[in-house]
Amino acid sequence: MPCHRFTERERRRTGRVRSRLTDRRKVVAWLAWSLCLACVGLALCAPLLSFLNGGTLAVFFGKRDGAITVLAISFSVVGALIVSHRPGNLVGWIFCTAAVFQASYVSGVEYATYALVTRPGALPLGTLVSWLTGWIWAPGLGLILVFLPLLFPDGRPPSRRWWMVAWLGGLSIGMVAVSVSLLVGLQEEGGTADTPPGWLLVLLQAVSPLMLLAGLLALISLCLRFRRVSGDERQQIKWFASAVALTLIWIAWILLVKQRLIVQDGVLEGIVALTGLVVVPFSIPVATGIAIFRFRLYDIDRIVNGAIVYAALTISLVFAYLGGVISLQYSFRSITGGESQVAVVASTLTIAALFNPLRRRFQTFVDRRFYRRKYDAQKTLAAFSARLRDETDLDALSGELVAVIRGTMQPTSVALWLRPQDGAWNGRT
Repeated sequence: MPCHRFTERERRRTGRVRSRLTDRRKVVAWLAWSLCLACVGLALCAPLLSFLNGGTLAVFFGKRDGAITVLAISFSVVGALIVSHRPGNLVGWIFCTAAVFQASYVSGVEYATYALVTRPGALPLGTLVSWLTGWIWAPGLGLILVFLPLLFPDGRPPSRRWWMVAWLGGLSIGMVAVSVSLLVGLQEEGGTADTPPGWLLVLLQAVSPLMLLAGLLALISLCLRFRRVSGDERQQIKWFASAVALTLIWIAWILLVKQRLIVQDGVLEGIVALTGLVVVPFSIPVATGIAIFRFRLYDIDRIVNGAIVYAALTISLVFAYLGGVISLQYSFRSITGGESQVAVVASTLTIAALFNPLRRRFQTFVDRRFYRRKYDAQKTLAAFSARLRDETDLDALSGELVAVIRGTMQPTSVALWLRPQDGAWNGRT
């Protein structure tokens, strides 16, 4: 009887603990989705205020602010999903918090412009919002630059020693925010826009590299984590690294190519803006969500393989097309004295004819260079299939089959059992 009462008491206590955990999880999920709704509302206010400031939606989303708006919405939604299903993972809270800072920045810029420039005095607190937008970008950037790679994917650093990087990142983010806020405040008071105090300039020059150093150390921790782990966690880091690589490639295109080359083609400008608006802002949050929820993780190798092949194929075909058009146009100009559309048609047909052969060559090269184990297994299976059609000796065929299985699948042991017509079993290992 006392044992029965003890069991009932423990059962009730367990039920109360479960109820508290469920209620706490509901509160956490409610808080995360509230932040998400607030962030989406702030982000959607930005294009509306931009329209009231005399701009257009096409111009707004073609600029950096449009990409930040989409980034804030995607970060907030993915962050709320992560917090709802993985409340103990700090990555979800990093996403939600960074999204709030980003949405506040992009909407605050348009709010301050409307309150101070478009219709002065029409909205309250224009000066305060202008001061906030001068430095509120720093926490949002720091969370993504430092804490996301440091704590991905489980919300903890690789070891306790790496918490020093988190403290360094937090200190640098706070110092950048404080120094920039002081500079913006002094500039708004007047008289110091051109000659800020020397100590403030020294502080700004010191803390900005400090935050970049913390971000670099966080990336190093992610690389070391990738080398130490295996299985699902390794695939999670691959998803995140692929999204970061895509973002860095796009940023490099914007900074190194677009700004150095004088591009007069409006279509190309539209394609670049659309790519930056649709692909890049969604890449990191979507890849992080897939990695944390472990949804179809092992498809990342196939995606990376296809991305490398088609990126190399696209670049080669573009250069071949431009070279063909330019060379043929030069030939027609030297022969007939004018340009001809035949050059464009001939180059297009040549590119169409080269597509499949080049794709196969690039696929073979990528498999041989980056996926050597898979490439060797495919070649071994293809060679065995060719020998299978001609081989008549059963013992030799059995030995080759066992060797192929060992070479491609690499099992611990292999056993092949054949049943002859007399009913006796023969085995080969």
